[in-house]
Amino acid sequence: MTVAPWPIAELHVHIEGTLETELLVTLARRNNVPLPSYNPDELRELYRFTDLQSFLDIYYANLAVLRTEDDFYDLAMAYLVRAAGAGVRRAEIFFDPQTHLANGIPLSVVFGGLTRALRDARRDLGISADLILCFLRHLGGAAALETLDAAVPFLDQFIGVGLDSAEVGFPPSLFTEVFARAGALGLHRVAHAGEEGGPDYVQEALDLLGAERIDHGIRAIEDPRLVQVLRDRRIPLTVCPFSNVSLRATPTLAEHPLPALIEAGLLVTISSDDPAYFGGYVDDNLTGIEREFGLDPHQMATLARNSFLAAFVPEAEKRRYIAAVDEHLEGLLRLISGA
Repeated sequence: MTVAPWPIAELHVHIEGTLETELLVTLARRNNVPLPSYNPDELRELYRFTDLQSFLDIYYANLAVLRTEDDFYDLAMAYLVRAAGAGVRRAEIFFDPQTHLANGIPLSVVFGGLTRALRDARRDLGISADLILCFLRHLGGAAALETLDAAVPFLDQFIGVGLDSAEVGFPPSLFTEVFARAGALGLHRVAHAGEEGGPDYVQEALDLLGAERIDHGIRAIEDPRLVQVLRDRRIPLTVCPFSNVSLRATPTLAEHPLPALIEAGLLVTISSDDPAYFGGYVDDNLTGIEREFGLDPHQMATLARNSFLAAFVPEAEKRRYIAAVDEHLEGLLRLISGA
């Protein structure tokens, strides 16, 4: 018997990282953009990464196919349809405007396509979704400030800011000013930290950026004092297990620190990061960790509840989603017991 996926909020997904090779080829042909191959399977074979930078090189090159508002709409809609099938009820989606601006694409085109898809998905799929604008840390703090200023006319179309791209060598401290500006504008603040960078990057993101969530954060487990801070303040970690393995942040799934993070009482959530590149969407990640670590239905329900507790939605909406998790758990337990 097929069991429905857990109701979940996906809080760490880059819309550009959902560009499947089939759509990549379609958009390349539509916009006359050259590719190394026009065979989706051959392109997928190139996705053998040794670290974060080797992934980013291919990732940024592929984004040259995104040229029009319809391209961004098709990209976002493809993810949202897949996410609906994965049990996603709420998605808080990262996007990288600096990449598209460098490719000559106006922000109006990017926002136009993405927000139209989010609106249609809410109507047709029942998914609640919002955008989080990310800064590319390798471009520096001044460029991030320029990007935020350019995005102010679109302030009603995104709910927060984030920090992504190459981590080592670009600590959160470089972005104190732009995150303070974002906070003054009433935007939520999240940051990638503790994936390749150490626990000190996580601490900086909390102390200097006012980060409300830490994206990845797996290396926080190396610092007991930081673990206590994260636990006491109930700071969510948006952990992406398949991504961490693909980018060699951890050698294998079996060696992933997820069980230790859970055991430490941290508010851990599960997401897919860049699923077109890392071999699985959020439901695949959930199934993978359930099998690898022998998580029982109650532990899986906790992870699902955590995702909604960590989401930037009103309390009444959180309660509604959590009730759906509890209902799913009850049904699963009945199925297991044969009742």
